[in-house]
Amino acid sequence: MKKLLMALMITTIVMGITTITACKKGGLNFFSIEDDKNFGAQMEAEIAANPGQYPLLNQTQYASAYQYLENMKQQIISSGQLQNADKFVWKLYIVQDDNTLNAFCTPGGYIYVYTGLIKYLDNASSLAGVLGHEMAHADRRHSTQQLTQQYGFSILMDVLLGKNQSVLTDIAANLSLLAFSRSHETDADKHSVLYLCPTQYRADGAADFFQKIVDSGAQNPPQFLSTHPNPDNRIQNIHKHKDDSGCTGSPTAQVELTGYAAFKASLP
Repeated sequence: MKKLLMALMITTIVMGITTITACKKGGLNFFSIEDDKNFGAQMEAEIAANPGQYPLLNQTQYASAYQYLENMKQQIISSGQLQNADKFVWKLYIVQDDNTLNAFCTPGGYIYVYTGLIKYLDNASSLAGVLGHEMAHADRRHSTQQLTQQYGFSILMDVLLGKNQSVLTDIAANLSLLAFSRSHETDADKHSVLYLCPTQYRADGAADFFQKIVDSGAQNPPQFLSTHPNPDNRIQNIHKHKDDSGCTGSPTAQVELTGYAAFKASLP
């Protein structure tokens, strides 16, 4: 009984502190940075153990393709806009699946980009925009914010009562099923613009993917949109974020088109 009362007291204190912190940072989150990193590491292990669903390209065999994405990722990290640039791993993988238009980034910064998405897009800024968007979901810790909304109080109680390991393992296994809220999508779109603004890419590159989907008149939404709701005004909002941020950079043809074409050609 005393243990339960103590847990309740600690819970009340922690919830109060967390709420104040959340108001300052924009999202209630009971999980720590270490939890994000642990969740990401667990998901990385599960993906690596399932090559049938996630056929990852060999990093040695396709070194030039990985180096291209690494350079793009590094420019985003070097923007100085990421809160967890030095805390997360920011590890890249390419998934060989030409039929899937998708990319995702787990908590802790494990990034997965499908060949289907790479080949679907037309230029470097388009991919950089999607990459920035996915990295923003991790950097802004949207997944564990979603978990907090769904399981926060009960999970925190289990943690305080020493029963956290099995619960956290179960949650990690279901992370891939989470769908982001519209507010998280808006936040990721905005931060993709902020991340790309100091780089050699167009800051509003994230809008290209959605514009291409609209222009194609696709009847079946791609995999990417299954966990990324697509409000009608999303494209316009991304362009507005660029204008409001004063981003004026424009990539050279070598960066935007020629280099990207060579990157796509290096894939199987």
